[in-house]
Amino acid sequence: MPELPIAIYIGRVGAQAYRTPEERFVGLPGWGFEPRYVEQDGLRMHYVEQGEGDPILLLHGEPTWGFLYRKMIPRLSEVGRVVAPDYFGFGRSDKPLDAGWYSYDAHYGSIERLVCDELDLSGLTVVVQDWGGPIGLRLAVEQPARVERLAVMNTGIGARPPGEEWLRFQAFMRRVGTEIVPGQLVRLSCATALSDEVVAGYDAPFPTPESKAGVVAFPELVATSPGHPSAPAMIAVREKLRSWDRPTLVLFSDSDPIFSARHAELMAELIPGAGPPETVTGASHMLQEDRGEEIAGRIAGWLAAT
Repeated sequence: MPELPIAIYIGRVGAQAYRTPEERFVGLPGWGFEPRYVEQDGLRMHYVEQGEGDPILLLHGEPTWGFLYRKMIPRLSEVGRVVAPDYFGFGRSDKPLDAGWYSYDAHYGSIERLVCDELDLSGLTVVVQDWGGPIGLRLAVEQPARVERLAVMNTGIGARPPGEEWLRFQAFMRRVGTEIVPGQLVRLSCATALSDEVVAGYDAPFPTPESKAGVVAFPELVATSPGHPSAPAMIAVREKLRSWDRPTLVLFSDSDPIFSARHAELMAELIPGAGPPETVTGASHMLQEDRGEEIAGRIAGWLAAT
């Protein structure tokens, strides 16, 4: 029998959300972290927290969740307090069923609230990849009193015409909709071979079509023109980054079909605080999966030097 969505009421407006059963997360490889939760307007947001010291916020992308950072959390928790949340619609967090709930502003607002109100984080290093970029870079420019450093991986910000690879991905997502199998998409986005157990870990949060509303919505939120609903906020973030002079590590992989070496160069040129872009070899779009331990070590070394 399929799992049924759980009705959750947000504020004064009735809205249903799916809550993935806890047993789906038992025994996942490399994922033995204690779950923690905060509530926002009736929705439960999940995060994990490890280590002590200055906080390090790890923001995931599409169609992943905090599981993507499982290889990095142990090393980074040796040098700081690691916080890895799941966006609403992903991981152990609640998943609104209505596609209209999802927007760039809604995702950003929930992370800002987690950082500022629920956890009161400051002295932050924000580590971003894929959709973590638009969300985490916005946090940096809108909450500069809280963010001290940025580590930017395989992402972009702004409103530009997309490349052919992105258009193929968007068309694919529109075609398959809630029939998407997130773990298989992650497998295709890696340079290294993933075991079936790891692929199942990426699938764990999404056992039903209803649970995948956020996964399906994300590609539609990318600003591909100035007229896109996400464009004004994304363009504003990009412009503010032109004066971001705090330490920034730009670390892109060598085999990402969406974000190339040229994208890394443009990101480093945009942000005054960035040094020359660095490369992770033998990695594709999901570089945390391909080279997670190496990346964590490089970020830890960079933190020690800054």
